[in-house]
Amino acid sequence: MKERLLMLACALGALVLFLTLFVPRAQKGAEVREVPRPTTEIRGPNGYRGVLEWLDGQSVRVVSLRERFEELVRQPGLATRGNILIVTLPASAPVRTEELRPLQNWIRAGNTLLVLAALADTPDWAWLPGSSSANDLSVLTGLEFETARSRNLRLRGMQRAEVQGAEDRQRVVRAALAREYIRPHAITLVANRPHAYFAGVSEVVALSDYPSQSWAVRVPYDGFVLSLAHARETGEEVLWTRTLGEGRVVVCGLGSVFTNRALGLADNGRLLANIIGANLGPSASVLFDDAHQGLVAGYDPAHFYADRRLHLTIGVLVLVWLCWVLGGTRLRMPSRQLDGVNEADLVRTTGGFLARVLTPAAAARRMLEHFPGRLSASGLSASGLSGASVSGARVSQASVSRGGVDGAGLSGLERHASLASADLRQLRSWQQQAQRGESVPLDRLQALLNRLRRQLES
Repeated sequence: MKERLLMLACALGALVLFLTLFVPRAQKGAEVREVPRPTTEIRGPNGYRGVLEWLDGQSVRVVSLRERFEELVRQPGLATRGNILIVTLPASAPVRTEELRPLQNWIRAGNTLLVLAALADTPDWAWLPGSSSANDLSVLTGLEFETARSRNLRLRGMQRAEVQGAEDRQRVVRAALAREYIRPHAITLVANRPHAYFAGVSEVVALSDYPSQSWAVRVPYDGFVLSLAHARETGEEVLWTRTLGEGRVVVCGLGSVFTNRALGLADNGRLLANIIGANLGPSASVLFDDAHQGLVAGYDPAHFYADRRLHLTIGVLVLVWLCWVLGGTRLRMPSRQLDGVNEADLVRTTGGFLARVLTPAAAARRMLEHFPGRLSASGLSASGLSGASVSGARVSQASVSRGGVDGAGLSGLERHASLASADLRQLRSWQQQAQRGESVPLDRLQALLNRLRRQLES
């Protein structure tokens, strides 16, 4: 039981290590909050479900566009002209370059683009420190937008680089000081002059969850834009319109004005009805750009990893893995009998060990000390050497008793007629080197001693 608990602890530790290494974590200090994006599927405050159901009740065909803008002309049952496309900015997915020309051609054919950009208001779904929807807005509408602060600095004669530097510093400061309002801040839109869009409309209210700033439009040299309304609190323009071919582009700088929580405020619903009524053609449709807000018909990695079924599947797999680790794995390896070690391996291992710790000079001295003992073991005593010597020479018993081949022993060997004088000279040279602590070739010394012993035995 103790081993199973230890295995469980190790398995859980491995799982925690895997999650730590491969599961991304939010940065410290970052606000981690999943805010619903403004799509037709959302029934909460930020969605367009109220507009969709209202249009359905008025027998207006509504299309949730879940593909890129290049698929506009291929939408089944869509009229060629008189349609209205509602785009909300900022989007969760950027607008691609290849989408712009098909969108412009679609507008020029007699359709209307209504852009709801969070410029003068900052709803919770649009709040990202240091970001804005001005870039995508300029790309979609062909109009250039700048903050009121940048416009004022530019009108004072400041250079473009100086204006950009001041804007960057202001953006950093705003991102650092931005705090969510306790209650949403109301921004009121009022008409500049009578217009068909404002028939029966006295004011329109948008809600901002974070501090916002005022923006101004810069008209291109070859274009024209009509300012229709402004914000009562700041006096800056917030609603513009321009023609594009046979179609029209309408830009509202309040991104929250037609969401579920603001549609019933003041005359918001009336303004939307007027815009749709003035631009919607017979048998035409109102399209909502849900694709760039993350609601796509194809594969979406964010929705895939947020799916509850994926989390349930991973949990089941982890449970099965733990059961296999605890019940289907062998905790102890089977014992294995080791084969016996033979004598040759033992001698080779011992010799390798001695070769690492014993110097050649010390080994040579020990071999010379044991050489007389090997002669005695072969029956060649001091007297035996004397009887076998032709010249009467002998290896002295005293040299043997001293335990080695010293100078006297070599003298006795030199008087033996059967020993080669060259071998004896070599033996004396190596004996002197060993006594001085110099290196001696041990294999050649062993071969020489063996040769001398064989010569004495013959």
